[in-house]
Amino acid sequence: MSLLENKVAVVSGAGSGIGRSIAITYAQEGARVVVSDINEEHANETVKLIQENGGEAFAVKSDASKAEENKSLVEAVVAKYGRLDIACNNAGIGGPAKLTGDYEPEEWDRVIALNLNGVFYACKYQLQQMEKNGGGSIINIASIHGQVAAPNSPAYTASKHAVVGLTKNIAAEYAQKNIRCNAVGPGYIETPLLSANLSQEMQDAIAAKSPINRLGKVQEIADLVAFLSSDKSTFTTGSYIIADGGYTAI
Repeated sequence: MSLLENKVAVVSGAGSGIGRSIAITYAQEGARVVVSDINEEHANETVKLIQENGGEAFAVKSDASKAEENKSLVEAVVAKYGRLDIACNNAGIGGPAKLTGDYEPEEWDRVIALNLNGVFYACKYQLQQMEKNGGGSIINIASIHGQVAAPNSPAYTASKHAVVGLTKNIAAEYAQKNIRCNAVGPGYIETPLLSANLSQEMQDAIAAKSPINRLGKVQEIADLVAFLSSDKSTFTTGSYIIADGGYTAI
């Protein structure tokens, strides 16, 4: 049997990169997947990829930074499939690269609105539904910068540290309700966004900072998330699991 057979899952920011890989992997493991992204075209592309490989999915355009849209997303999942077993809150942005003293309030607010407030809103409505189900698993995508600094990215670093704290709080509150909540901290991952914004020389320099001496692959994150979403990890909750090729180990 597949890891997620007969489960219903939702993934935010699933139109590209890590989120797309997670959604596809969920489907490969037997889940029915709701693909959420603010970019409807990209979300539909992910759904097409899933369906072409025999999986079941549909797309919902949603702004993860808005409370009402998170509520509506959960309602759409339940209207289609009757329940919600798994949620991966992946949507996020990096924000501009500036020293803390140079950050504009509106720039700070934009990052916090999606990376932190959006995760809270998502968890709030997911938890309400999972209580009705009698259980579930939530995976919040944080970052290695939920543990270490990212100079010139104060809002990103603060938001990811906060996501780790929120994850632990949810885990403590809901453990006896059969709802688990864990965070994953990817290191530097090879994605189209990274390739588009960094030269090969810069990518090589980042890769050299980890003992493995390469960038991570989206599938390596997706496989970890699938495990944490499954019944293979039923004693794991409140964890913050880093996948960074050893970047934070030295």
